[in-house]
Amino acid sequence: MGVITAILGKHDPETIAQLKDVAQRAVMAALMADGHLGYIMPIGGVAAYEDKVSVAGVGFDIACGNAALLTDLTLADIEGRLEEIADEIASTISFGLGRTNKAADAPVDHPLFQSPAWDALPKKEREPLREKARQQLGTVGGGNHYVDLFADTKGRIWIGVHFGSRGLGHTIATGFMALSQGKPWGSQGKEVEALLPLRSELGQRYWALMELAGQYAYAGREWVVRKVLAILGGRELALVHNHHNFAWKEVHGGRELIVVRKGATPAFPGQLSFVGGSMGDGAVILKGAENPDEETRRLQEKILFSTIHGAGRIMSRRAAKRGGVSREAMKRWLKARGIILRGGDVDEAPQVYRRLEEVLEEQKGTVEVVERLRPLVVVMAGPEVFDPYKD
Repeated sequence: MGVITAILGKHDPETIAQLKDVAQRAVMAALMADGHLGYIMPIGGVAAYEDKVSVAGVGFDIACGNAALLTDLTLADIEGRLEEIADEIASTISFGLGRTNKAADAPVDHPLFQSPAWDALPKKEREPLREKARQQLGTVGGGNHYVDLFADTKGRIWIGVHFGSRGLGHTIATGFMALSQGKPWGSQGKEVEALLPLRSELGQRYWALMELAGQYAYAGREWVVRKVLAILGGRELALVHNHHNFAWKEVHGGRELIVVRKGATPAFPGQLSFVGGSMGDGAVILKGAENPDEETRRLQEKILFSTIHGAGRIMSRRAAKRGGVSREAMKRWLKARGIILRGGDVDEAPQVYRRLEEVLEEQKGTVEVVERLRPLVVVMAGPEVFDPYKD
């Protein structure tokens, strides 16, 4: 049985119970301040394993993550055309049920499509899944996935996105969940953690495809931020990019471990990350604290050099849509802050999330804020959209 080394923030009993269950099979486990109930493993959870990877821990949206691109533009350059820009982003980038990329210049010839990792799929599945992945590369999806424009404290414009590996990752996770239980690819397995030893043939195949999904998610997010940059007419100055649903081989306490982060971001000293709040709150560029005091350094080790991936939900999607938040209240929140919204629904309203600054405070100095970003434009899938690939 593993050890829960740290729980940051306050959480409901169900979330803590999920963490305790995961810790029974891990070497060590921790929970970030934005944590909440998830599928098998809590969102915001971090678990380290000895030579094993957790299919449910990595999740069905393999390599979901964030990218933020700093442009050479300032607020003064675009302020008069924000409504027009919001419309163009919404019509150019594919959201939700538009799960086939509408753009002719999507990177469907990316080298990842020639990777030998595709051979880890059952033979009859390779070409259909590769073709689906080509069609979906650069699509954003629904749920809490977004394309945003921000201004930082210096008035510089940033482009931020949040999404993962779409149908590719979902199919990989579903397939290996079934295979881990002796069921055929394409069947529905039980809700289990599905721990795969990396020395096994099944574990090696999953790891290769997880990494492929990671490459795919990176390619998609980078294409989207650069497509939006072209809409704005600016130049790229910097890019901050990170997964928060993934597994890594890392050394902790002198041991090589497989570290699974589900809705948690790597935050080693000096490592940059982009973390959003909600459609109505600011976002931040963070870095892992580089010269903390001894107590904070020990805490960094206990949380396996991880941090939050967002503000964290306090209301379920179902509760929000059943009257927990009204669309009028959501609109008032955004109007008061001058935020332009395209798409979105009450299950992503600011009222269903914690406040990002409060969550950051709970991380107790393990990360440092490099930039604070104010949202100008938020583009998401509309309320009529169902997306099976949201995280």
